[in-house]
Amino acid sequence: MKKIMKMPKTKFKNFRPKINEECGVFGISNNKDASTLTALGLHALQHRGQEGCGIVSYDGKKYHSEKRFGLVGDNFNKEKVLRNLPGNYAIGHNRYSTTGGTTLRNIQPFFADTNTGGIGVSHNGNLTNAITLRKKLVDEGAIFYTTSDTETIVQLIAKSKRSKTIDKVVDALFQIQGGYALVMLTQNTLIGVRDPFGIRPLVIGKINDSYVFASETCALDIIGAKFIRDVDNGEIVYIENGKLNSIKPFPPKKIRPCVFEYIYFSRPDSILNGECAYEYRKRLGAELAKETKIDADLVVPVPDSGNAAAIGFSKHTGKNFDLGLIRNHYVGRTFIEPAQKIRSLGVKLKLNANKSSIKNKKIVLIDDSLVRGTTSHKIVKMLYDAGAKEVHMGIACPQIKFPDFYGVDMPTKKELLAANKTDDEICKYINAKTLNFLSIKGLYRAIGFENRNISYPQLTDHYFTGEYPVKPIDELGDNKVTQLSLLSTASNNWYEKSKFYRNEKRYKRGLSFVG
Repeated sequence: MKKIMKMPKTKFKNFRPKINEECGVFGISNNKDASTLTALGLHALQHRGQEGCGIVSYDGKKYHSEKRFGLVGDNFNKEKVLRNLPGNYAIGHNRYSTTGGTTLRNIQPFFADTNTGGIGVSHNGNLTNAITLRKKLVDEGAIFYTTSDTETIVQLIAKSKRSKTIDKVVDALFQIQGGYALVMLTQNTLIGVRDPFGIRPLVIGKINDSYVFASETCALDIIGAKFIRDVDNGEIVYIENGKLNSIKPFPPKKIRPCVFEYIYFSRPDSILNGECAYEYRKRLGAELAKETKIDADLVVPVPDSGNAAAIGFSKHTGKNFDLGLIRNHYVGRTFIEPAQKIRSLGVKLKLNANKSSIKNKKIVLIDDSLVRGTTSHKIVKMLYDAGAKEVHMGIACPQIKFPDFYGVDMPTKKELLAANKTDDEICKYINAKTLNFLSIKGLYRAIGFENRNISYPQLTDHYFTGEYPVKPIDELGDNKVTQLSLLSTASNNWYEKSKFYRNEKRYKRGLSFVG
């Protein structure tokens, strides 16, 4: 076994070894079970965000809101919670933060009262001019409650002088930039919006007389809704009086969806451009196999992200596919913080080697992507420790060299291994015998294009190419300020920790106050 190459010890804020998902949005109109169906839709979209979840409903007179930390199934699984969300209209959100801290006040949907009535907003994506807009609004007297870029959208809608809510929304959209999908709720009106390039996904479904918006088709499937179509890039769709209306206020552009929806983000059973994400991922693996010549006995996926690509690789090469790694599905973000000596076990909390399958075997290890390399390093070591003769690493996408500004957790170059190391150096670091990345050409071929259009790429692929469809206005990235507020958010539950809360509890129990 080769000597392990050590990487410099670099500290990253909120360090994570893999790409993390965006957010998930959902909305439904004209349904007596609106909140329950929204909770189910969010459950199907749980993979897009696990930090927090929320639902806002409208009963014809009032809006109702519930926001919680953690998973949908842990928070919206009881009838008494859903009873607090009455009404025939509802929107929901699963959060994974890319701007703003992990605090209760940043959990969506956001709600605001305007001069034309209340409005709730759920947002997937990121604004590339949020800090610039926020500063301008604050200078004009706006008061912000959260540190999320989504509140900027709410503030712009509220500030508009237009008389109709839909016109206020249009006003706001012309001021924001970035990759975004929005689901909004106002009095008996459900609104869905997709950015001019269609970077972030949004689909339309229908169940009986109810229209549905969702980030992915899997959220339609869980409630029995029929897929109607995608929201077009730059389109505003609004459901009013049971009818679907559409306006396209932006100058027309060719769509450029995020390439990582095909590679990783979307659930395998979700439909992208007429085909399951699972099928694209198998073809990514097959294209990698066409470009790779390896003498090996076994193809092993990194579960679950590499499963489909590994199947495609195996079928093309004729090499046996086997589960050489077993995943513990009961370990997630909410796992209790153990002692340091237990935490140091790292990836073993989630994965373990299947020794009977890999002992004395030459293995091709397949994963969807390689970001920071820490997980790959640990997995390769785990396979060698379990008796593997050789471990060859195959990555079913090109080298990730550039950060993202549209809602994906890749904000700086210094966190990206391929931006700072050659392929040979990465191979030495993860301790694999060989390392192969899928080419750009192979990527596009797998997704259904003959070649990448150099003058106008068919996909948002800046992760690999550095070509951004929307240039960031805010100064983001290495050594730049990304925090939207000066307010410290170390204590999320200030009220519950205060004497006011303690006195309230003591009063209810008939006890004396504390000072």
